[in-house]
Parts: sequence; structure tokens; C-alpha cells
Amino acid sequence: MSKTYDIAIAGATGAVGEALLQILEQRKFPVGTLFPLASERSIGRTVKFCGEDLQVQLLNDFDFRQVQLGLFSAGAAVSAEIVPRAVEAGAVVIDNTSQFHYDDDVPLVVPECNAGRIANYVQRGIIANPNCSTIQLVVALKPIQDAVGIERINVSTYQAVSGAGRRAIETLTVQTHAVLSGDDPVTDPDAEKSVVFNVVPKIDRLLDNGFTKEEMKMYHETKKIMNSDIDVSATCVRVPVMRAHSESIWCETEKPVSPAEFRKACEATEGITVLDDLPNLGYPMPLDLAGKDDVYVGRIRKDLANPNGITFWSVSDQIRKGAALNAVQIAEYLVENNLVKN
Repeated sequence: MSKTYDIAIAGATGAVGEALLQILEQRKFPVGTLFPLASERSIGRTVKFCGEDLQVQLLNDFDFRQVQLGLFSAGAAVSAEIVPRAVEAGAVVIDNTSQFHYDDDVPLVVPECNAGRIANYVQRGIIANPNCSTIQLVVALKPIQDAVGIERINVSTYQAVSGAGRRAIETLTVQTHAVLSGDDPVTDPDAEKSVVFNVVPKIDRLLDNGFTKEEMKMYHETKKIMNSDIDVSATCVRVPVMRAHSESIWCETEKPVSPAEFRKACEATEGITVLDDLPNLGYPMPLDLAGKDDVYVGRIRKDLANPNGITFWSVSDQIRKGAALNAVQIAEYLVENNLVKN
């Protein structure tokens, strides 16, 4: 009989939690018993997994000695409180919040880029899932970094409202109906500006250096994942798109690289799909790619101002690859390499 692993999902009723359940089932992960966990607000609800309705249990009361793996997506404050308890009970935790991103003894992992660091989890018992926009960026950059090296990156993001959670999706839907009906949009108490028919160049709180926390996440996380002092500058923007983030990426390489060479390197890289046929309207768009697993790359072109510059466009579903899929890929690596006690 093949090994199975008992798993707890913290935040099982959220958008990422639902995607975790779907992806574990779709990829036939060897799950023994699955425990969906959430806050008191979700008690009484059920989630579906492999045809069964599973009762949601209270996260705060859960005994993590029952599981080998804990997948956390319930917010940084919850992870700060509960993850150490889960680790002490013997679970390996894959955390999908920002709580442990900058801890030197916690690996920050995108399997296509730095899977070898997963084994370093033994120091703390935790592996951190990066920010969704960073995951998309580093996957797209990996082939060019391997081929010719990168000196600096400038990225502008066009981030879907789903990155702000289920409530933001519902709010955009309500606001859109209101505006199209000639009414004033309902104010979202969690948003400083309305995103409906708008573009908001501020995500998360403003820091003293003029950048936002979201932008500095991309700065620090890219360096840590790529294990490089590469220069990174980001502008993060919220757009009225339901799901899937887009990014306009410019990078200066250590040696010149042609669009054809970059395209070929991307085509040979697992996790990337090239969609780059501009004359026939072939380029990545979020409406087409929501629900897909890969990072899509297109609009590849040589920069006009820098002989070592190349620029391109990227789209990826931030709930799947940007969160749930990345976590499951980490779990798969742990299992395939016998890094979890069964």
C-alpha cells in the first residue's frame, strides 16, 4: 500500500483554501485524512473533497499531532499564533502568508526556481510561500537568469481584485452593476479608493521610502528566491479584473539576449507557456487564463533604450500558481524526496 499523508488546511473556506482542496484532488496527492480548519465564523459549514463533504473544524482547538502536513492560508496574524504550535506538534507547515517570508531560517520557495532549499525547512519546520506577484515574476525570469544572468528588473503589476480576497470580488461585482445602472457604487470599507472602472496605483500600506508594502515584498522576496543582489523596482497597481494578475516586466541582462533566444528558453521551462503571436492577437490576458496553472509569457521584445534590455508581458492566476498550486508543489517535493515523516 502506498504512503498517505494526513493534512490540515487552515483557512479551508477561503478562496485559497478552496483552491488547495481542488488542486490536491486534481493532482491526486496521497492524502490520508484531510482536516479542513477555519475560524468560528465557518463552524457548521462543510467543504467537498474527493466526493465527500467534510465538516469544518475550529482551527484554534485543533490538535496538530493528527497530521504530517499543515497548509496555512488564514492570514499572517493567525500563522504567527498557530504555526509554531503546529510545528511543535510535529507537522511540517507550508505557510501562505507573509509572516515568515524574511526569516533567514525559513526557506522561501518557488519550486521551479529553488526547490533545493525545501530541505532546509528542518531548522524551523516551516516553508514559506512567497507573495503571488513575486511567484509569477520569478518563474518568468528563471529561464533568462539561467541563460545570461540579470542585472536589474523593473516591473509594473496589474493585480486582480481577487488578490484582496473574496469580499473584494463580491464588491467589484456589486459596484459594476451599480455603475452600469446609473447608481453610485457602494463604498468598500476596506478600500481607500474604488477600483470599479478605475486603476489604483497603491496596494497595501505606504512605507517611508515612498514604496508600498506590496512593492517592497517583491523587492525583498525576489532577491531571496533568486539568491542574488539583483536590483528590483516595482510599481503595484490594482485593476478592475476579477482574477489573474498581469505584469509588465523589463530586465537588463548581464549579456545581450534576443527575443528569439528568450522565447526558446521559456518554451523549454516547465511551468511557463509562451503565448506570443501578436499579429494574430496571441498574447496573455487575465480573462482567458483565470483558472490555469502556468505562468504565461508574451509580448517579448528587445528594449529600444538598452542593448542588454528585454521586456515582456506575463499573466498568471494568483490564486492557483500564485498561492495554492505553489504550496501543493512544495508538498509534492517533500513527499517525493521523503522529507516528511509518515
